[in-house]
Amino acid sequence: MTFAYPAIIHPTEKGYTATFPDLTDCAAEGDTLNECLDNAYHAMYNWLYVELTEFEGHLPPISHKEDLILQEGDFVRNISAIMRLTDGWDE
Repeated sequence: MTFAYPAIIHPTEKGYTATFPDLTDCAAEGDTLNECLDNAYHAMYNWLYVELTEFEGHLPPISHKEDLILQEGDFVRNISAIMRLTDGWDE
């Protein structure tokens, strides 16, 4: 299954932060944009994995870019992850 959620990227004095408005408490940071995006991918993947395997698996709807509230300097990147949740897929 492929999942894609928008991340709001915010430049900071020390690099970048990424937050997922649709995924409660899911965020990442990095010294460079590439590091931040990589960390955002892993944060989203882990958030989705826990939600799908340990809870009821009710994922939030995906926001449209036009509906997000951005601050000056912010921009949006869609982060996607492919997840295999079938037992034995890696054997």
